Amino acid sequence: MSSRSFRRPLGLLAAGAFAAATLAAGAGAGPVTFGKHFHGDHYSGGNWGGYVSFGSFTTATAGWTEPAATCNSSNDLFAPWVGIDGDGSSTVEQTGVATDCSSGSPQYQAWYEMYPAAPVYYSASEAPVNAGDHLTATVTRSNNSYRLDLRNDTQGWTKTTTQSLNAKHSSAEAIIESPTDSYPALDGGVNFDGVKFDGKNLADTNPQGLNADDGGSATWVPGPIGSDGQSFTMNRQ
Repeated sequence: MSSRSFRRPLGLLAAGAFAAATLAAGAGAGPVTFGKHFHGDHYSGGNWGGYVSFGSFTTATAGWTEPAATCNSSNDLFAPWVGIDGDGSSTVEQTGVATDCSSGSPQYQAWYEMYPAAPVYYSASEAPVNAGDHLTATVTRSNNSYRLDLRNDTQGWTKTTTQSLNAKHSSAEAIIESPTDSYPALDGGVNFDGVKFDGKNLADTNPQGLNADDGGSATWVPGPIGSDGQSFTMNRQ
């Protein structure tokens, strides 16, 4: 998702607010979308939270445990995702899981996006996600061809798509993002593991930490990279 990419599926109430989603593979998208990185002062106050490494990477992979969400408002919307590009470029090739509160309760929705094109949501019947599930996302490129894999390690399904895009190949990242600048309450934060870019541990790719805005009153901050070089936790402060 580019800094304002990642749209909710189907319909809208107003710009930045979504109607209840009817999940279907390839569902249409409203005006809010996950996208490239828009940041404030250095790496604070932006729409992305997590770690980004700069360079022409061919593979980005990471896992996370889907946190249990409590909706504070119908505008709450966020996603952990893994991608290539988006910081220093106008495209993002990404896949992850969105938590959408537009219906009043959290709905977990697997998706991929080739920003600036609209995101594509997998149906809940073919790609179900529950709080507590462990997901692994991998984006692999060969020239301008991208393979996006999203695996639910807990439930045993994998969704794979191959897409083409003329992209800059400027970065790789493991990110949380809220295009509406409104996160639900997340039990235990967001725990990423197995983060590797081009097969190298995150810690060995000169990563930059990113803080994400949450309604202007709080910030999601990446914790230090774990001793394994591959893990970190996003916490609200």
